[in-house]
Amino acid sequence: MYLLSLSLPSSPPPSPIILSLSLSLSLSLSTCGTQTPQSCVFAQILSIGALMVVWIVLIRFQQLRDCGYASRANTASLVLGLVCALGCSIVGNFQQSAVMQVHLLGAFLAFFVGVAYFWIQVYLTYSTACCPGGGCWLGPVRIMLCCLCTVLIITMSVLHNQDYRSAAAGCEWGAATAFFLLFALFAEDFRYVDCHQYHVQNGQRAKGTPQEMTSTATTAPTA
Repeated sequence: MYLLSLSLPSSPPPSPIILSLSLSLSLSLSTCGTQTPQSCVFAQILSIGALMVVWIVLIRFQQLRDCGYASRANTASLVLGLVCALGCSIVGNFQQSAVMQVHLLGAFLAFFVGVAYFWIQVYLTYSTACCPGGGCWLGPVRIMLCCLCTVLIITMSVLHNQDYRSAAAGCEWGAATAFFLLFALFAEDFRYVDCHQYHVQNGQRAKGTPQEMTSTATTAPTA
């Protein structure tokens, strides 16, 4: 999407630094998804990403509940994770060139609420040591990524308010990359999760008819 945005006449020409260093990108994520056709790609990617975030958050919440850890922290992580997913959807579907205030609201929910969600996951990582999945290295790596993401988000906000847009864009790309890595760490937590199946069972069959119950009770086992 970034390369697609650079190909447009309205985009600034790329410099050698931009091509060599990813943190020196002069276009922010939102700027890359402003003009068509990349705005369509931007909206579609974030909409699918928001759906994946919802799915990951629900699996993680249920995993901890199945381990017997039904706490307020786990419930709070569920709420924050869903709000983060909502923010991703808002950012993708309300471009900054169209509805700036709504776009900024979505960015706040995606970044600030998202990093709060992962800090709760750090707490849950050490509070649910008996839960299967996750190695001894997972906690320190999650802490380092959360610290990096927090610093980048705060720095991005300060630089953006000071009109250092290129530097703020680099922090934004870095924070987004840290988010991707944090979500990827759940693969280690989900190692022992086999599958989740949803099925519809006939109510009459589930309860059992009187004839079925009688035949089951009176039928003698055969050798």
